[in-house]
Amino acid sequence: MFHSKIKNFSATIVTVKKIIVASKNPVKINATQKAFEKMFPDETFEIEGISADSGVSDQPMTEKETLQGAHNRCQEAQKLSPQADYWVGIEGGLENIDGEMEAFAWICIYAKDGQHGRGRTGSFFLPDKVTELINQGMELGEADDIVFQQNNSKQKSGSIGILTRDVIDRTQYYEPAVIMALIPFANPNLY
Repeated sequence: MFHSKIKNFSATIVTVKKIIVASKNPVKINATQKAFEKMFPDETFEIEGISADSGVSDQPMTEKETLQGAHNRCQEAQKLSPQADYWVGIEGGLENIDGEMEAFAWICIYAKDGQHGRGRTGSFFLPDKVTELINQGMELGEADDIVFQQNNSKQKSGSIGILTRDVIDRTQYYEPAVIMALIPFANPNLY
């Protein structure tokens, strides 16, 4: 007589959620990936960066314009990649406060179910030489490259990395703000 033992295997189905970052900048993509993985460690994500227009100045110069740029990037990414689960817009901006230039960024996240979240980085003030170049019409990244003799610093450590000697690089700077923008998604019963 032949007896066979059948083992019960339970297949685990892994659902991969697609995140579209409205930029091809590796700093913004990495910050987004780290934030989602920290907030939702039991989920699996696929992340892609695409070029999406902010619809604002190349160098936003007010808090309002910067936030609008982050929203616009989300909306544009949603149009370009409607199959995603999440769209993330990160927009860096500046504000002149009594002659000094404050730097910060806004993050907006949209989800396919209509949920949305926003977060903002901390802010810091730029050196006078950088501020002078910005006041002449340069973008922050370009001004940093000139003053600090860098090349494409905005896709590396950015102003925050240069000024803190990489104690905080640009990825580390954006990551907590992306986490803050994810608060409504982590607490859907409250938002």
